[in-house]
Amino acid sequence: MASSAPPPAAGGLAEPAHPNQFALLGQRRFAPFFWTQFAGAANDNLFKFAFTVMVTYQLQVAWLPSSLAGLVIGALFILPFLLFSATSGQLADRWDKTRLMRLVKNLEIAIMLIAAWGFVQSQVPVLLLCTFLMGLHSTLFGPVKFAYLPQVLNERELTGGNGMVEMGTFVAILLGQVAGGLLVAVPGVGPSWVALGCVGVALLGRVVVQFIPTAPATDPSLQINWNPFTETARNLRLARQSPVVFRSLLGISWMWFFGAVFLSQFPSFAKDVLHGDEQVASLLLVVFSVGIGVGSLLCELLSRRHVEIGLVPLGAIGMSVFAVDLYFASRGLPTSAPQGLATFVAQGAHWRVLADLALLSLFAGLYSVPMYALIQLRSQPTHRARIIAANNILNALFMIASAVLAGALLALGCSIAQVFLFVGLANAVVATYIFLLVPEYLLRFVSWGLSRFIYRFRVQGDQHLPTQGAAVLACNHVSFIDAVLLMAASPRPIYFLMDHRIFRLPVLGTLFRLARAIPIAPQKEDPVAYEAAFDRAAQVLREGDLLAIFPEGGITRDGQLQPFKGGIVKILQRAHEDGLAPPVIPMALTNLWGSFFSRIELRGGEPAAMVRPFRRGVFNRVGLNVGPALSPEGLSPELLRAQVAQLLAPASAPT
Repeated sequence: MASSAPPPAAGGLAEPAHPNQFALLGQRRFAPFFWTQFAGAANDNLFKFAFTVMVTYQLQVAWLPSSLAGLVIGALFILPFLLFSATSGQLADRWDKTRLMRLVKNLEIAIMLIAAWGFVQSQVPVLLLCTFLMGLHSTLFGPVKFAYLPQVLNERELTGGNGMVEMGTFVAILLGQVAGGLLVAVPGVGPSWVALGCVGVALLGRVVVQFIPTAPATDPSLQINWNPFTETARNLRLARQSPVVFRSLLGISWMWFFGAVFLSQFPSFAKDVLHGDEQVASLLLVVFSVGIGVGSLLCELLSRRHVEIGLVPLGAIGMSVFAVDLYFASRGLPTSAPQGLATFVAQGAHWRVLADLALLSLFAGLYSVPMYALIQLRSQPTHRARIIAANNILNALFMIASAVLAGALLALGCSIAQVFLFVGLANAVVATYIFLLVPEYLLRFVSWGLSRFIYRFRVQGDQHLPTQGAAVLACNHVSFIDAVLLMAASPRPIYFLMDHRIFRLPVLGTLFRLARAIPIAPQKEDPVAYEAAFDRAAQVLREGDLLAIFPEGGITRDGQLQPFKGGIVKILQRAHEDGLAPPVIPMALTNLWGSFFSRIELRGGEPAAMVRPFRRGVFNRVGLNVGPALSPEGLSPELLRAQVAQLLAPASAPT
């Protein structure tokens, strides 16, 4: 069974578990990497923004009009993602990731030295070449960045680590753009200062990357395919092997589509809709970046330090709600002369716009971070970087599509606010489609919400839940929502073996069908369904997944632990015949008896559930105690029941 203790850091540096995501900044396996990617993102944006301002306001280039400068620079930067992502993914799987990061930082220094000459000499063609080369630098760094994290962080750290990286990236983007704009605007010496700044940040990144521990290659025997088109197709096929991973790639790419529409329209939105000056446009960027950062950091707190994809539907809902409200908040604002920052923030109507923008981006952070963590967790380590490369290709395509769509809508006469409204509504449609294709997102959302807003759910011993490989989870059966709470406790999908009668319930039955729960009927009642259930359970274990059973065979009618039936023995025997020895994890739900979903009431003289809504109010404290894994060899129902009973003892109950 996989341990949930932190893995040794790359290079064999074992480090203790951290209390929260910020403590990672004190550990060598993470801190140098974080500051390396931070410096790279800052330098990209310092260079691009300074170059854009220079050709827009300071130089008169006949063949590059200022109205097209930003578009050309953005297109040149994104082009390498389409051309070279497939190759960079292969390199990240084949080489030591730290070695590759150091080579990328060496390349950055060389590019910035060329760019420095271009800034000093006002050589626009040279700077355009450097724009393309910096896009190549980011293309090479992207797959290794996201493939490095799951190699040095365990499942409990992955969401927090991704949240820190996402927050750091947007803060670096913001600081880079602010620095680029300020430096290039210095009278007389602006371009020279930009040149020094770009080279200095590149050198700083190279110094920091030297402290990243080694991260060995995950597929050192990989033969590099230098054809970007055939390799891109192969990467997409690799991603499609896991529907959850591939559709998560599409979900992330949609988020970039969504965000690119807003980011690209901030200057025009500030000028034409909000009647603000350049400072107001910068304020919108600051609010958006801070919102993304806050949302990214909240993921670890809201997920109880697991990869919690239940946050993704929550993020999608918030993105749509506040994008639509942004349209209504920006309607009817009075026309005025361009306003400075102080005048703009002094008007109450503008605060609603800023709040919508902040909350929209916050929910985008909640949406994206769990998806990144899920891809890292569910992808095969040997080709994880290539799947990340496929994600980068899709991101680039979706961002190009967003520019085309936004341009088309504006050309058709739509206002910028109407474009935001359209994208907000489209987000609701796309998100719903993705969640119906991958019900796991909705299931996790339901279980996440139930365990936080109906109950105060606390898990003890979750370090005993295996992070990989087949296992059997055996739990007492107290209520109709036991399975939902177990879903909330596990970062991995669980396949439940459940009494066929529960599928007749109107809402819960639909929920369990979406969860692909396995209905089982008594052998005397339906021998065919009985055997089919055990066949499906055996398949779940053969595929290396988690199988959960309620060995009592039914929901308790008096709140007491009932005798365990022999189904567990049959499951383990079938696994043994398949050459497997899955560990058995005893679990005990506590304080759930007496809730609305337990059979605490009497109806017609029979115990019944779901009779009195809110019979114990809301936010009741319930718990799940997880015990150490038991060997399947010689495990009897009586021994397993004794272990579960021990977990139910008052000393084991959550406090």
